[in-house]
Amino acid sequence: MQSHNHPISIPEQSITSVLTSFHYGAPGTGKKVYIQAALHADEVPGMLVAQFLRSELAALEDAGKIRGEVVLVPAANPIGLAQAIHGAPFGRFDLASGTNFNRAYKHVAADLIVSLEGKLTGDAAHNVALIREHARASVANWHPRNDTEALKKTLLGLAIDADIVLDLHCDNEAAIHIYAGTPLAQAAMPLSSYLGSRALLLALEAGEEPFDEACSRLWWDLPAHFGPHYPIPPACMAVTVELRGEMDVNYDFAKRDARALLNYLAHEGVLDITPDPMPAPLCQPTPLEGVEPISAPHSGVLVFLRELGDEVKAGDAIADLIEPVNGKTTTLRAQVDGVFFARTAHRHLLRGMAVCKIAGPVAYRAGNLLSD
Repeated sequence: MQSHNHPISIPEQSITSVLTSFHYGAPGTGKKVYIQAALHADEVPGMLVAQFLRSELAALEDAGKIRGEVVLVPAANPIGLAQAIHGAPFGRFDLASGTNFNRAYKHVAADLIVSLEGKLTGDAAHNVALIREHARASVANWHPRNDTEALKKTLLGLAIDADIVLDLHCDNEAAIHIYAGTPLAQAAMPLSSYLGSRALLLALEAGEEPFDEACSRLWWDLPAHFGPHYPIPPACMAVTVELRGEMDVNYDFAKRDARALLNYLAHEGVLDITPDPMPAPLCQPTPLEGVEPISAPHSGVLVFLRELGDEVKAGDAIADLIEPVNGKTTTLRAQVDGVFFARTAHRHLLRGMAVCKIAGPVAYRAGNLLSD
């Protein structure tokens, strides 16, 4: 194992940030895998999962069981980890700029459409290698204006040429669920099965350039531009994995999730071990455009009537919202059939606040599809 420290801040600053990555296996001997945790620094479960991955990967490397390279970043956001407001961790947005740490990554396809002109061939393997070379150059030419952009450039530089990218997050309160690009639906199913995901949410473009799309979307934007004469497969299986909720930080969950990720990597031929039998999937892919977000129509005390992971029908009662002074109670109901997969951890809401999400099978939304 090799560790690398990546300076984020310029030397002249009074406070500096450093990102650390751990590298297992040997580059160029197989697939490259990139795993990062806690890009939203107040989402802790992935950081604990990463501790189990570190020890397991080190043992596998010592035994010569890694076919290729695994890059692990156990704390992907040193800037956010240093932020707090009135004693509460605050790692979703950069306090200096207000920017979400999982938005506004460079979409390199725009550069590559220009730089690849006249260079692609009818050989898919040649095209993949060339695209990765040009993608690395595009990220290298990104000129960050502040520390947050420098962090994003560093993370993207580590991941842009990977075959598999696993970005470990969590929701406020949730069942395990996964976000992926639509062309990756079948490729993501083994991961979904091993993790026991209750929703696999697909979109060609979710909006606002999150990290996983910065790694994967070029692989369908480029063939859409260059056409069928130049074969370009979806060569990066990049996903966002939501590891339940913010408070689901315990050894049992972390061990289980680390084992699931290692089983998936063994299934993909990255680890020379026999994976556990793949569990039956708990969900089928559904469009991110089919997710129903329910919000509070007025302020009140929130009482959930259904459990996370429940399958619901349109019209089913999901929660009651009780105005504490006059006693007015509003029952919030699903408008779509689907899986109740995520909800707020707050139990008193103001009007307009998010209540929960239901993964429906029919696309009906458009525009920016991710929560702020």
